[in-house]
Amino acid sequence: MVPGRSGHVSASARTRFLGRFRLIYLAPVLALLALSAWALASPMGAAPDDDYHLVSIWCSTGDSDLCQPGESPKTRMVPQTVLQSPCYAFFSDESAACQSRLDYDSDKLVETNRGNFVGAYPPLYYSVMSNFVGEDILASVMAMRLFNVALFVAITAALYLLLPTGRRPALVWGWLISTVPLGMFLLASNNPSGWAVAGVGTAWLALLGYFETPTSAKRIALGGLFVVAVFMAAGSRGDSALYVVGGIGVAAIIAFENSRRFWSLAVLPVLMIVVSAAFFLTSRQTASGISGFSSQDTVVAGTEQAAGAAANLAGFGLLAYNFLNVPSLWAGAFGGWALGWLDTPIPESVTFLALAAFIGVGFVGLSVLNGRKAIVIAGVGFVLWALPTYVLTQGGDKVGEQVQPRYILPLIVLLGGLLVLQAGRKRFALGRTQTIAVVIALSAANLVALHMNMRRYVTGNDVPGWNLDAGAEWFWSGAPAPMVVWGIGSLAFAGLVAILAREMSIAAARATEIETDRKVMLPASR
Repeated sequence: MVPGRSGHVSASARTRFLGRFRLIYLAPVLALLALSAWALASPMGAAPDDDYHLVSIWCSTGDSDLCQPGESPKTRMVPQTVLQSPCYAFFSDESAACQSRLDYDSDKLVETNRGNFVGAYPPLYYSVMSNFVGEDILASVMAMRLFNVALFVAITAALYLLLPTGRRPALVWGWLISTVPLGMFLLASNNPSGWAVAGVGTAWLALLGYFETPTSAKRIALGGLFVVAVFMAAGSRGDSALYVVGGIGVAAIIAFENSRRFWSLAVLPVLMIVVSAAFFLTSRQTASGISGFSSQDTVVAGTEQAAGAAANLAGFGLLAYNFLNVPSLWAGAFGGWALGWLDTPIPESVTFLALAAFIGVGFVGLSVLNGRKAIVIAGVGFVLWALPTYVLTQGGDKVGEQVQPRYILPLIVLLGGLLVLQAGRKRFALGRTQTIAVVIALSAANLVALHMNMRRYVTGNDVPGWNLDAGAEWFWSGAPAPMVVWGIGSLAFAGLVAILAREMSIAAARATEIETDRKVMLPASR
Protein backbone atom coordinates (compact mmCIF):
# COMPACT_ATOMS: atom_id res chain seq x y z
CA MET A 1 0.00 0.00 0.00
CA VAL A 2 1.33 3.44 -0.87
CA PRO A 3 1.79 5.52 2.32
CA GLY A 4 -0.85 8.18 2.72
CA ARG A 5 -2.98 6.82 -0.14
CA SER A 6 -5.91 5.73 2.07
CA GLY A 7 -6.03 9.12 3.79
CA HIS A 8 -5.92 10.90 0.43
CA VAL A 9 -8.74 8.73 -0.98
CA SER A 10 -10.83 9.26 2.16
CA ALA A 11 -10.33 13.04 1.98
CA SER A 12 -11.26 13.07 -1.72
CA ALA A 13 -14.40 11.01 -1.05
CA ARG A 14 -15.42 13.42 1.71
CA THR A 15 -14.84 16.38 -0.60
CA ARG A 16 -16.95 14.83 -3.36
CA PHE A 17 -19.71 14.02 -0.85
CA LEU A 18 -19.74 17.52 0.60
CA GLY A 19 -19.73 18.94 -2.89
CA ARG A 20 -22.86 17.00 -3.76
CA PHE A 21 -24.56 17.40 -0.38
CA ARG A 22 -27.31 19.99 -0.07
CA LEU A 23 -29.09 21.11 3.08
CA ILE A 24 -32.45 20.33 1.48
CA TYR A 25 -31.62 16.65 1.92
CA LEU A 26 -32.06 17.15 5.68
CA ALA A 27 -35.59 18.51 5.30
CA PRO A 28 -37.44 15.15 5.50
CA VAL A 29 -35.44 14.13 8.58
CA LEU A 30 -36.17 17.43 10.30
CA ALA A 31 -39.85 17.18 9.37
CA LEU A 32 -39.99 13.69 10.89
CA LEU A 33 -38.38 14.94 14.10
CA ALA A 34 -40.61 18.01 14.35
CA LEU A 35 -43.85 16.08 13.81
CA SER A 36 -42.74 13.17 15.99
CA ALA A 37 -42.26 15.66 18.83
CA TRP A 38 -45.90 16.68 18.38
CA ALA A 39 -46.87 12.99 18.39
CA LEU A 40 -45.18 12.62 21.78
CA ALA A 41 -46.52 15.94 23.07
CA SER A 42 -49.95 14.62 23.99
CA PRO A 43 -51.31 11.41 25.55
CA MET A 44 -53.62 8.82 24.07
CA GLY A 45 -57.04 10.32 23.41
CA ALA A 46 -55.86 13.94 23.28
CA ALA A 47 -57.36 14.97 19.93
CA PRO A 48 -61.04 15.98 19.75
CA ASP A 49 -63.44 13.02 19.95
CA ASP A 50 -60.51 10.60 20.15
CA ASP A 51 -62.52 8.22 22.32
CA TYR A 52 -64.89 7.87 19.35
CA HIS A 53 -62.10 7.50 16.80
CA LEU A 54 -59.96 5.09 18.82
CA VAL A 55 -62.96 2.88 19.54
CA SER A 56 -63.78 2.93 15.82
CA ILE A 57 -60.24 1.82 15.02
CA TRP A 58 -60.34 -1.04 17.53
CA CYS A 59 -63.72 -2.16 16.18
CA SER A 60 -62.33 -2.17 12.62
CA THR A 61 -59.95 -5.01 13.48
CA GLY A 62 -62.70 -7.62 13.20
CA ASP A 63 -61.36 -9.20 16.41
CA SER A 64 -64.23 -10.29 18.66
CA ASP A 65 -61.95 -10.06 21.69
CA LEU A 66 -61.64 -6.31 21.09
CA CYS A 67 -65.11 -5.37 19.90
CA GLN A 68 -68.41 -7.17 20.33
CA PRO A 69 -72.04 -6.34 19.46
CA GLY A 70 -73.93 -4.30 22.04
CA GLU A 71 -77.54 -4.47 23.06
CA SER A 72 -78.55 -2.29 20.09
CA PRO A 73 -77.19 -1.90 16.55
CA LYS A 74 -75.82 1.50 17.56
CA THR A 75 -73.63 0.21 20.41
CA ARG A 76 -70.60 -2.03 20.85
CA MET A 77 -68.71 -3.66 23.69
CA VAL A 78 -65.19 -2.20 23.58
CA PRO A 79 -62.05 -2.13 25.77
CA GLN A 80 -62.70 0.11 28.75
CA THR A 81 -59.16 1.50 28.65
CA VAL A 82 -59.55 2.76 25.08
CA LEU A 83 -62.92 4.35 25.77
CA GLN A 84 -61.80 6.09 28.95
CA SER A 85 -58.41 7.27 27.66
CA PRO A 86 -59.42 10.98 27.54
CA CYS A 87 -59.99 10.96 31.33
CA TYR A 88 -58.35 14.41 31.56
CA ALA A 89 -60.52 16.07 28.86
CA PHE A 90 -61.97 19.51 29.63
CA PHE A 91 -59.89 19.94 32.80
CA SER A 92 -56.89 21.92 31.60
CA ASP A 93 -55.36 22.25 35.08
CA GLU A 94 -55.20 18.46 35.36
CA SER A 95 -52.38 16.48 33.77
CA ALA A 96 -52.85 13.19 31.95
CA ALA A 97 -51.73 11.31 35.07
CA CYS A 98 -55.22 9.82 35.34
CA GLN A 99 -54.23 7.44 32.55
CA SER A 100 -51.87 5.67 34.96
CA ARG A 101 -54.96 4.49 36.83
CA LEU A 102 -56.37 2.75 33.76
CA ASP A 103 -55.90 -1.03 33.63
CA TYR A 104 -54.04 -1.64 30.37
CA ASP A 105 -53.87 -5.40 30.95
CA SER A 106 -57.59 -5.81 31.55
CA ASP A 107 -59.81 -7.56 29.01
CA LYS A 108 -62.88 -5.82 30.39
CA LEU A 109 -65.32 -4.60 27.73
CA VAL A 110 -67.92 -1.89 28.29
CA GLU A 111 -70.85 -0.86 26.14
CA THR A 112 -70.81 2.45 24.30
CA ASN A 113 -72.39 4.28 21.40
CA ARG A 114 -69.17 6.28 20.90
CA GLY A 115 -67.94 4.80 17.66
CA ASN A 116 -68.47 4.66 13.92
CA PHE A 117 -71.19 2.06 14.26
CA VAL A 118 -73.77 3.61 11.93
CA GLY A 119 -71.41 4.82 9.19
CA ALA A 120 -71.10 8.45 10.27
CA TYR A 121 -67.51 8.52 8.94
CA PRO A 122 -65.96 6.79 5.93
CA PRO A 123 -64.38 3.48 7.03
CA LEU A 124 -61.02 3.68 5.21
CA TYR A 125 -59.04 5.59 7.83
CA TYR A 126 -60.20 3.32 10.62
CA SER A 127 -59.46 0.19 8.57
CA VAL A 128 -55.88 1.28 7.82
CA MET A 129 -55.19 2.29 11.42
CA SER A 130 -56.59 -0.99 12.73
CA ASN A 131 -53.56 -2.78 11.30
CA PHE A 132 -51.47 -1.23 14.08
CA VAL A 133 -53.67 -2.48 16.92
CA GLY A 134 -51.74 -4.88 19.12
CA GLU A 135 -51.68 -6.16 22.67
CA ASP A 136 -49.96 -3.02 23.94
CA ILE A 137 -52.57 -0.25 23.66
CA LEU A 138 -50.18 2.67 24.15
CA ALA A 139 -47.66 1.27 21.68
CA SER A 140 -50.47 0.78 19.16
CA VAL A 141 -51.60 4.40 19.51
CA MET A 142 -48.06 5.73 19.09
CA ALA A 143 -47.43 3.44 16.09
CA MET A 144 -50.48 4.94 14.37
CA ARG A 145 -49.26 8.47 15.02
CA LEU A 146 -45.75 7.80 13.77
CA PHE A 147 -47.14 6.06 10.69
CA ASN A 148 -49.25 9.13 9.92
CA VAL A 149 -46.20 11.34 10.37
CA ALA A 150 -44.06 9.16 8.10
CA LEU A 151 -46.81 8.93 5.48
CA PHE A 152 -47.24 12.70 5.33
CA VAL A 153 -43.50 13.36 5.12
CA ALA A 154 -43.00 10.68 2.46
CA ILE A 155 -45.84 11.97 0.27
CA THR A 156 -44.70 15.59 0.63
CA ALA A 157 -41.05 14.74 -0.11
CA ALA A 158 -42.05 12.72 -3.17
CA LEU A 159 -44.26 15.55 -4.40
CA TYR A 160 -41.40 18.02 -3.96
CA LEU A 161 -39.11 15.89 -6.09
CA LEU A 162 -41.71 15.29 -8.81
CA LEU A 163 -43.17 18.78 -9.16
CA PRO A 164 -41.77 21.27 -11.68
CA THR A 165 -39.46 23.74 -9.94
CA GLY A 166 -41.91 26.59 -10.39
CA ARG A 167 -44.60 24.73 -8.43
CA ARG A 168 -42.46 23.90 -5.41
CA PRO A 169 -43.03 27.21 -3.55
CA ALA A 170 -46.76 26.45 -3.45
CA LEU A 171 -45.97 23.13 -1.79
CA VAL A 172 -43.38 24.44 0.65
CA TRP A 173 -44.88 27.76 1.69
CA GLY A 174 -48.43 26.45 1.47
CA TRP A 175 -47.72 23.90 4.20
CA LEU A 176 -45.44 26.06 6.34
CA ILE A 177 -47.76 29.03 6.70
CA SER A 178 -50.96 27.07 7.36
CA THR A 179 -50.08 24.29 9.82
CA VAL A 180 -48.87 26.03 13.00
CA PRO A 181 -50.18 25.05 15.46
CA LEU A 182 -53.39 23.16 14.64
CA GLY A 183 -52.06 21.40 11.55
CA MET A 184 -48.97 20.14 13.37
CA PHE A 185 -51.17 18.81 16.17
CA LEU A 186 -53.56 17.00 13.82
CA LEU A 187 -51.00 15.59 11.37
CA ALA A 188 -49.29 13.82 14.29
CA SER A 189 -52.50 12.62 15.95
CA ASN A 190 -54.89 9.65 15.79
CA ASN A 191 -57.67 11.90 14.49
CA PRO A 192 -58.93 11.37 10.90
CA SER A 193 -58.77 15.14 10.43
CA GLY A 194 -55.02 14.68 10.02
CA TRP A 195 -55.60 12.61 6.89
CA ALA A 196 -58.18 15.14 5.70
CA VAL A 197 -55.65 17.96 5.93
CA ALA A 198 -52.84 15.95 4.32
CA GLY A 199 -55.06 14.56 1.55
CA VAL A 200 -56.68 17.83 0.46
CA GLY A 201 -53.41 19.76 0.75
CA THR A 202 -51.61 17.22 -1.44
CA ALA A 203 -54.21 16.20 -4.01
CA TRP A 204 -54.73 19.50 -5.83
CA LEU A 205 -51.02 20.17 -6.29
CA ALA A 206 -50.24 16.60 -7.34
CA LEU A 207 -53.02 16.86 -9.93
CA LEU A 208 -51.72 20.20 -11.17
CA GLY A 209 -48.27 18.67 -11.62
CA TYR A 210 -49.90 15.68 -13.34
CA PHE A 211 -51.52 17.99 -15.90
CA GLU A 212 -48.40 20.11 -16.48
CA THR A 213 -45.57 17.54 -16.47
CA PRO A 214 -44.52 16.46 -19.97
CA THR A 215 -42.47 13.45 -18.82
CA SER A 216 -44.61 10.33 -18.77
CA ALA A 217 -42.76 8.65 -15.88
CA LYS A 218 -43.12 11.67 -13.61
CA ARG A 219 -46.71 12.14 -14.70
CA ILE A 220 -47.54 8.56 -13.72
CA ALA A 221 -45.89 9.05 -10.32
CA LEU A 222 -47.76 12.32 -9.76
CA GLY A 223 -51.00 10.60 -10.75
CA GLY A 224 -50.28 7.91 -8.18
CA LEU A 225 -49.70 10.50 -5.45
CA PHE A 226 -52.91 12.23 -6.47
CA VAL A 227 -54.89 8.99 -6.14
CA VAL A 228 -53.37 8.24 -2.71
CA ALA A 229 -54.16 11.77 -1.53
CA VAL A 230 -57.77 11.56 -2.73
CA PHE A 231 -58.33 8.30 -0.89
CA MET A 232 -56.76 9.77 2.25
CA ALA A 233 -59.04 12.81 2.14
CA ALA A 234 -62.27 11.12 1.05
CA GLY A 235 -61.66 8.03 3.19
CA SER A 236 -61.22 9.96 6.43
CA ARG A 237 -64.06 12.50 6.61
CA GLY A 238 -67.18 13.11 4.55
CA ASP A 239 -66.59 16.85 4.36
CA SER A 240 -63.02 16.41 3.12
CA ALA A 241 -64.39 14.25 0.28
CA LEU A 242 -66.22 17.39 -0.80
CA TYR A 243 -63.13 19.54 -0.28
CA VAL A 244 -60.91 17.30 -2.37
CA VAL A 245 -63.40 17.54 -5.25
CA GLY A 246 -63.08 21.30 -4.93
CA GLY A 247 -59.30 20.92 -5.05
CA ILE A 248 -59.64 18.88 -8.24
CA GLY A 249 -61.71 21.69 -9.72
CA VAL A 250 -59.08 24.24 -8.70
CA ALA A 251 -56.28 22.29 -10.41
CA ALA A 252 -58.40 21.78 -13.53
CA ILE A 253 -59.14 25.51 -13.83
CA ILE A 254 -55.47 26.44 -13.49
CA ALA A 255 -54.24 23.79 -15.95
CA PHE A 256 -57.13 23.88 -18.42
CA GLU A 257 -56.46 23.90 -22.14
CA ASN A 258 -58.87 22.78 -24.82
CA SER A 259 -56.69 20.03 -26.22
CA ARG A 260 -56.87 16.30 -26.73
CA ARG A 261 -54.02 15.84 -24.26
CA PHE A 262 -55.85 17.67 -21.46
CA TRP A 263 -59.11 15.80 -21.98
CA SER A 264 -57.37 12.43 -22.05
CA LEU A 265 -55.53 13.24 -18.82
CA ALA A 266 -58.80 14.44 -17.26
CA VAL A 267 -60.10 10.86 -17.12
CA LEU A 268 -58.16 10.20 -13.90
CA PRO A 269 -59.54 13.17 -11.91
CA VAL A 270 -63.05 12.37 -13.14
CA LEU A 271 -62.68 8.86 -11.75
CA MET A 272 -61.45 10.29 -8.46
CA ILE A 273 -64.46 12.62 -8.34
CA VAL A 274 -66.66 9.53 -8.59
CA VAL A 275 -64.71 7.87 -5.76
CA SER A 276 -65.00 10.98 -3.60
CA ALA A 277 -68.73 11.25 -4.33
CA ALA A 278 -69.19 7.66 -3.19
CA PHE A 279 -67.46 8.36 0.13
CA PHE A 280 -69.38 11.62 0.53
CA LEU A 281 -72.82 10.18 -0.17
CA THR A 282 -72.34 7.16 2.10
CA SER A 283 -71.19 9.24 5.07
CA ARG A 284 -73.89 10.25 7.56
CA GLN A 285 -71.58 13.02 8.70
CA THR A 286 -72.40 14.91 5.50
CA ALA A 287 -76.11 14.85 6.28
CA SER A 288 -75.36 16.86 9.40
CA GLY A 289 -73.43 19.37 7.36
CA ILE A 290 -76.29 19.83 4.89
CA SER A 291 -79.13 20.03 7.42
CA GLY A 292 -77.15 21.53 10.30
CA PHE A 293 -75.57 19.76 13.26
CA SER A 294 -77.62 18.26 16.04
CA SER A 295 -76.50 18.24 19.63
CA GLN A 296 -75.20 14.68 19.22
CA ASP A 297 -72.95 15.46 16.27
CA THR A 298 -70.05 16.65 18.35
CA VAL A 299 -68.92 16.33 21.93
CA VAL A 300 -67.15 19.65 22.20
CA ALA A 301 -69.55 22.51 21.66
CA GLY A 302 -69.61 26.10 22.74
CA THR A 303 -66.97 28.68 23.54
CA GLU A 304 -66.96 32.22 24.77
CA GLN A 305 -67.95 33.26 21.25
CA ALA A 306 -71.48 32.00 21.85
CA ALA A 307 -72.06 33.83 25.12
CA GLY A 308 -73.99 36.93 25.98
CA ALA A 309 -76.57 38.59 23.78
CA ALA A 310 -75.90 36.16 20.92
CA ALA A 311 -77.51 33.33 22.89
CA ASN A 312 -81.05 34.14 21.74
CA LEU A 313 -80.35 34.96 18.10
CA ALA A 314 -82.46 33.44 15.33
CA GLY A 315 -83.35 34.08 11.71
CA PHE A 316 -81.54 36.95 10.02
CA GLY A 317 -79.88 37.96 13.27
CA LEU A 318 -78.28 34.52 13.58
CA LEU A 319 -77.20 34.60 9.93
CA ALA A 320 -75.61 38.04 10.34
CA TYR A 321 -73.88 37.04 13.57
CA ASN A 322 -72.38 33.94 11.99
CA PHE A 323 -71.38 35.76 8.81
CA LEU A 324 -69.55 38.46 10.77
CA ASN A 325 -67.83 36.05 13.16
CA VAL A 326 -66.71 33.24 10.83
CA PRO A 327 -63.13 34.68 10.77
CA SER A 328 -62.89 33.43 14.36
CA LEU A 329 -62.82 29.91 12.91
CA TRP A 330 -60.00 30.85 10.55
CA ALA A 331 -57.97 32.34 13.40
CA GLY A 332 -58.61 29.15 15.35
CA ALA A 333 -56.36 27.25 12.97
CA PHE A 334 -53.50 29.56 13.98
CA GLY A 335 -53.98 29.22 17.72
CA GLY A 336 -57.03 31.41 18.23
CA TRP A 337 -58.90 28.37 19.57
CA ALA A 338 -57.57 25.94 22.13
CA LEU A 339 -56.09 22.63 20.96
CA GLY A 340 -57.16 19.14 21.96
CA TRP A 341 -60.66 18.95 23.39
CA LEU A 342 -60.67 22.74 23.23
CA ASP A 343 -59.01 22.59 26.66
CA THR A 344 -55.42 23.50 25.75
CA PRO A 345 -55.29 27.30 25.41
CA ILE A 346 -52.54 28.72 23.24
CA PRO A 347 -51.02 32.17 23.94
CA GLU A 348 -52.15 35.03 21.72
CA SER A 349 -48.54 35.54 20.65
CA VAL A 350 -48.73 32.25 18.73
CA THR A 351 -51.87 33.40 16.92
CA PHE A 352 -50.25 36.75 16.10
CA LEU A 353 -47.03 35.23 14.77
CA ALA A 354 -48.68 32.41 12.79
CA LEU A 355 -51.33 34.70 11.29
CA ALA A 356 -48.72 37.35 10.49
CA ALA A 357 -46.72 34.74 8.56
CA PHE A 358 -49.79 33.55 6.65
CA ILE A 359 -51.03 37.05 5.84
CA GLY A 360 -47.58 38.41 5.02
CA VAL A 361 -46.62 35.58 2.69
CA GLY A 362 -50.13 35.60 1.24
CA PHE A 363 -50.02 39.28 0.33
CA VAL A 364 -46.68 38.82 -1.40
CA GLY A 365 -48.28 35.94 -3.29
CA LEU A 366 -51.15 38.18 -4.39
CA SER A 367 -48.64 40.34 -6.24
CA VAL A 368 -48.14 37.33 -8.51
CA LEU A 369 -51.59 37.13 -9.98
CA ASN A 370 -53.38 36.31 -13.20
CA GLY A 371 -57.03 35.73 -14.06
CA ARG A 372 -57.19 32.01 -13.27
CA LYS A 373 -55.35 32.35 -9.98
CA ALA A 374 -57.64 35.21 -8.96
CA ILE A 375 -60.73 33.10 -9.76
CA VAL A 376 -59.67 30.08 -7.70
CA ILE A 377 -58.50 32.17 -4.74
CA ALA A 378 -61.80 34.04 -4.74
CA GLY A 379 -63.69 30.74 -4.98
CA VAL A 380 -61.87 29.10 -2.06
CA GLY A 381 -62.20 32.30 0.00
CA PHE A 382 -65.94 32.37 -0.68
CA VAL A 383 -66.35 28.75 0.44
CA LEU A 384 -64.31 29.40 3.59
CA TRP A 385 -66.73 32.15 4.53
CA ALA A 386 -70.04 30.88 3.18
CA LEU A 387 -69.90 27.18 4.12
CA PRO A 388 -69.48 27.60 7.91
CA THR A 389 -72.06 30.39 7.86
CA TYR A 390 -74.59 28.16 6.12
CA VAL A 391 -73.96 25.04 8.21
CA LEU A 392 -74.15 26.92 11.51
CA THR A 393 -77.22 28.94 10.61
CA GLN A 394 -79.03 25.93 9.17
CA GLY A 395 -78.56 24.08 12.43
CA GLY A 396 -79.51 27.05 14.61
CA ASP A 397 -75.96 27.29 15.97
CA LYS A 398 -73.58 30.21 16.44
CA VAL A 399 -69.88 30.53 15.73
CA GLY A 400 -68.27 28.82 18.70
CA GLU A 401 -70.72 25.91 18.63
CA GLN A 402 -70.46 22.64 16.70
CA VAL A 403 -68.20 23.77 13.82
CA GLN A 404 -64.52 23.76 14.81
CA PRO A 405 -61.47 25.19 13.02
CA ARG A 406 -60.21 21.69 12.19
CA TYR A 407 -63.24 21.16 9.95
CA ILE A 408 -62.13 23.94 7.61
CA LEU A 409 -58.35 23.58 8.01
CA PRO A 410 -58.03 21.62 4.72
CA LEU A 411 -59.45 24.64 2.89
CA ILE A 412 -57.03 26.97 4.68
CA VAL A 413 -54.12 24.79 3.57
CA LEU A 414 -55.49 24.86 0.01
CA LEU A 415 -55.79 28.65 0.14
CA GLY A 416 -52.24 28.99 1.48
CA GLY A 417 -50.85 27.03 -1.45
CA LEU A 418 -52.90 28.97 -3.99
CA LEU A 419 -51.76 32.33 -2.64
CA VAL A 420 -48.10 31.59 -3.43
CA LEU A 421 -48.74 29.74 -6.69
CA GLN A 422 -46.75 30.85 -9.70
CA ALA A 423 -49.00 32.61 -12.23
CA GLY A 424 -47.77 32.30 -15.81
CA ARG A 425 -44.22 33.66 -15.94
CA LYS A 426 -44.74 35.57 -12.70
CA ARG A 427 -42.85 33.86 -9.89
CA PHE A 428 -43.40 34.12 -6.15
CA ALA A 429 -40.37 35.24 -4.15
CA LEU A 430 -39.83 36.72 -0.69
CA GLY A 431 -37.16 39.31 -0.05
CA ARG A 432 -34.31 38.59 2.35
CA THR A 433 -35.83 40.54 5.24
CA GLN A 434 -39.26 39.06 4.61
CA THR A 435 -37.82 35.55 4.58
CA ILE A 436 -35.97 36.05 7.87
CA ALA A 437 -39.09 37.50 9.51
CA VAL A 438 -41.28 34.58 8.41
CA VAL A 439 -38.72 31.99 9.55
CA ILE A 440 -38.47 33.63 12.98
CA ALA A 441 -42.26 34.01 13.32
CA LEU A 442 -43.08 30.40 12.40
CA SER A 443 -40.23 28.96 14.49
CA ALA A 444 -41.22 30.98 17.56
CA ALA A 445 -44.93 30.16 17.14
CA ASN A 446 -44.21 26.42 16.94
CA LEU A 447 -41.81 26.57 19.89
CA VAL A 448 -44.36 28.24 22.17
CA ALA A 449 -47.33 26.15 20.97
CA LEU A 450 -45.46 22.86 21.43
CA HIS A 451 -44.39 23.88 24.93
CA MET A 452 -47.91 24.90 25.95
CA ASN A 453 -49.39 21.71 24.55
CA MET A 454 -46.89 19.60 26.49
CA ARG A 455 -47.32 21.65 29.68
CA ARG A 456 -51.07 21.01 29.64
CA TYR A 457 -50.58 17.21 29.74
CA VAL A 458 -47.27 16.80 31.59
CA THR A 459 -48.31 18.75 34.70
CA GLY A 460 -51.55 20.57 33.88
CA ASN A 461 -51.79 24.30 33.27
CA ASP A 462 -51.84 25.07 36.99
CA VAL A 463 -48.07 24.50 37.10
CA PRO A 464 -46.08 27.47 35.73
CA GLY A 465 -42.51 27.58 34.48
CA TRP A 466 -40.48 26.72 31.41
CA ASN A 467 -38.97 23.45 32.72
CA LEU A 468 -41.32 20.68 31.66
CA ASP A 469 -39.32 18.05 33.54
CA ALA A 470 -39.87 19.68 36.94
CA GLY A 471 -42.75 17.99 38.71
CA ALA A 472 -43.75 15.95 35.65
CA GLU A 473 -46.85 13.87 36.35
CA TRP A 474 -47.25 12.19 32.96
CA PHE A 475 -45.21 11.30 29.90
CA TRP A 476 -44.74 8.43 27.49
CA SER A 477 -42.88 5.49 28.99
CA GLY A 478 -39.55 4.89 27.27
CA ALA A 479 -39.54 8.28 25.52
CA PRO A 480 -36.89 10.96 26.09
CA ALA A 481 -37.63 13.50 28.82
CA PRO A 482 -40.24 16.18 27.99
CA MET A 483 -37.64 18.95 27.74
CA VAL A 484 -35.59 16.86 25.32
CA VAL A 485 -38.64 16.22 23.13
CA TRP A 486 -39.56 19.91 23.21
CA GLY A 487 -36.02 21.03 22.43
CA ILE A 488 -35.47 18.60 19.57
CA GLY A 489 -38.92 19.24 18.09
CA SER A 490 -38.55 23.02 18.25
CA LEU A 491 -35.03 23.05 16.82
CA ALA A 492 -35.96 20.57 14.09
CA PHE A 493 -38.91 22.70 13.00
CA ALA A 494 -36.83 25.89 13.04
CA GLY A 495 -34.13 24.17 10.98
CA LEU A 496 -36.75 22.82 8.58
CA VAL A 497 -38.29 26.25 7.98
CA ALA A 498 -34.87 27.88 7.58
CA ILE A 499 -33.63 25.27 5.10
CA LEU A 500 -36.80 25.31 3.01
CA ALA A 501 -36.92 29.12 2.99
CA ARG A 502 -33.29 29.24 1.88
CA GLU A 503 -33.94 26.71 -0.87
CA MET A 504 -36.93 28.69 -2.13
CA SER A 505 -34.86 31.90 -2.15
CA ILE A 506 -32.05 30.25 -4.12
CA ALA A 507 -34.51 28.78 -6.62
CA ALA A 508 -36.24 32.16 -7.07
CA ALA A 509 -32.91 33.93 -7.64
CA ARG A 510 -31.85 31.29 -10.15
CA ALA A 511 -35.15 31.60 -12.02
CA THR A 512 -34.78 35.39 -12.12
CA GLU A 513 -31.29 35.07 -13.61
CA ILE A 514 -32.53 32.68 -16.29
CA GLU A 515 -35.43 34.98 -17.15
CA THR A 516 -33.08 37.97 -17.34
CA ASP A 517 -30.69 36.10 -19.61
CA ARG A 518 -33.60 35.08 -21.80
CA LYS A 519 -34.74 38.67 -22.19
CA VAL A 520 -31.19 39.76 -23.04
CA MET A 521 -30.86 37.02 -25.65
CA LEU A 522 -34.14 37.81 -27.40
CA PRO A 523 -33.04 41.09 -29.08
CA ALA A 524 -29.81 39.47 -30.22
CA SER A 525 -31.68 36.57 -31.81
CA ARG A 526 -33.89 38.99 -33.70
